[in-house]
Amino acid sequence: MSATSAWTEPAKAATPGAVPVRRITKPRAHNRHQDLLLAAAQVFRDKGYAQASMRDIAQASGMIAGSIYYHYAAKSDLLLAVYTEGVQLVSQAIDDILASSASPVVQLERAVRNHLEMMLGTLPGASPFASVFIQVQPHDFPQEGRQALIDLRHSYEDKFKVLVARLPLRRGTDKSLLRLQLIGALNHVPIWYKPDGRKSLNAIAKAMTAHVRWALEEGAT
Repeated sequence: MSATSAWTEPAKAATPGAVPVRRITKPRAHNRHQDLLLAAAQVFRDKGYAQASMRDIAQASGMIAGSIYYHYAAKSDLLLAVYTEGVQLVSQAIDDILASSASPVVQLERAVRNHLEMMLGTLPGASPFASVFIQVQPHDFPQEGRQALIDLRHSYEDKFKVLVARLPLRRGTDKSLLRLQLIGALNHVPIWYKPDGRKSLNAIAKAMTAHVRWALEEGAT
């Protein structure tokens, strides 16, 4: 991850909370479309974008390969649809947190837990879409569609900008650096986390949020 972003690409200005939209081949109406997206997400998660083939996805979805092109003209369009679905799923939980009446510190703690669940593939209703969002990097994608993936990633990261902006921080605190340090630490958790370890995800979320409290104004909670 670079020093300028929690992800691997340079940061790009975006409206906080907005999910950018890219025009792609619009899938035709079909009652198996959601099954196709789910199967594609599972294949992309397990094999990666480069190694996954339309034949693999067809086999996983129970469709013939030619039928996939009824929905999407290319594998890149299918990945973008899966990626978009993943961003929408993981973002919805953050949106619900932002809309809650909880204090800014509690909102951040809940968002941290949500992010950890996404990273570890345990976010209810979001895996394996969330796994694709995490595992497939923009540089894995064809150049012509790379910016769309970068924009989708930034649309999610922008929600953490809102969370940090709401904190009653001490004057002079670098909000951008604080946010990047937090997300960078969160993204490292899957390397050392053990499901049967001493620390639960909830305990980790509380501890990591506690590390932010030093920057709060005196008496803020």
